[in-house]
Amino acid sequence: MEMTDRERIEALLSRRKPDRVPIWPFAPQGFAVIYNNLSLAEAYTNPEACYQALRKTCRDFGWVFFPTVGYAAMGAWEFGGEVRMPSGEYDQAPMVTRCPVAKDEDIYNLKWPGPDSGFYPTARKLGELARQERLDNEPFNAALGAGGGFSLACNIVGLDRFLKWLIKKPDLAHYLIRELSDWSLAGLDKQSEKLGTDGVLCLSGGATSSNYLISPQQFAEFVLPSLKEGQEKLRALGYKTTYTHICGEHNANLPYWSQIDFGDPGIIGVGHEIKLETAARYFPDDIILGNLEPAIVQTGTPDEVYEATRKVVEEGKELPGGFIFSPGCDLPPRSPVENVRAMTKAVNDFGRYA
Repeated sequence: MEMTDRERIEALLSRRKPDRVPIWPFAPQGFAVIYNNLSLAEAYTNPEACYQALRKTCRDFGWVFFPTVGYAAMGAWEFGGEVRMPSGEYDQAPMVTRCPVAKDEDIYNLKWPGPDSGFYPTARKLGELARQERLDNEPFNAALGAGGGFSLACNIVGLDRFLKWLIKKPDLAHYLIRELSDWSLAGLDKQSEKLGTDGVLCLSGGATSSNYLISPQQFAEFVLPSLKEGQEKLRALGYKTTYTHICGEHNANLPYWSQIDFGDPGIIGVGHEIKLETAARYFPDDIILGNLEPAIVQTGTPDEVYEATRKVVEEGKELPGGFIFSPGCDLPPRSPVENVRAMTKAVNDFGRYA
């Protein structure tokens, strides 16, 4: 009997094999709104329309539906900076136009965000809509983030400037990461009281800590401690699973990522820069998610997308802890629909277990 997408994910979380590989594209909101004839900005400004677009897109293509929206630069707007919503041909998500920390000493006088700061009202409204239903392709209908203090610090100070602090002003960097981590941990208590644990998936990631930007030694010193602390807090609060997106080139950081408890099991998303078998070696008891090169979905032919997807699926099916198919990062918003259909068809054609 054919499983639903919700049953497939639930099987993997119970360490059982589903009937086929589930399809759970990472960050599909941009593609979803354009597919539904909306503007890209509406993914981040119109929660009602975005929710319905995600819902319909996942149903049309036969994907796992996880109704949540975010973007890599979150933090800057919420702490008093400014962002520009995506509008141009090459835009994909909101971009920071002014960071809230103009001078070094500003970190000692941060204005902590309130419930209506920045993107929070949009995210909250979408979350409220999500909690009203739980469909047969929807294993989770709420999200709880605990990404540590490093990415927040990068977005608040500015990425290039904060990375210089790691070398020239490490005391400032440590101070800000600690303050942001404490603030984030306090928020977990409040959110857990509101959401409970049923239907909640925890989220984490590392968009600004790749080896393109920092060394493994810097990862161990500045990134790892707050990531571990956040996940330990989530486990103590009763959350069983975290979906973490290890974004970009992190091969040299994997020995440190593998020290973090992402759950029983966790869901470990990796980009095309990390081989699936490498991810599984470091996370043998977790579910691996990935890792089709996103660019091929936007710029390749349908045949090229189909063949590249086949290779990912056939490798992923062999992983001992389980596998979920996804592009290795955001599904490009302007991907041709015929390419997205080819990607989906390849998973359906080659993703069945004997």
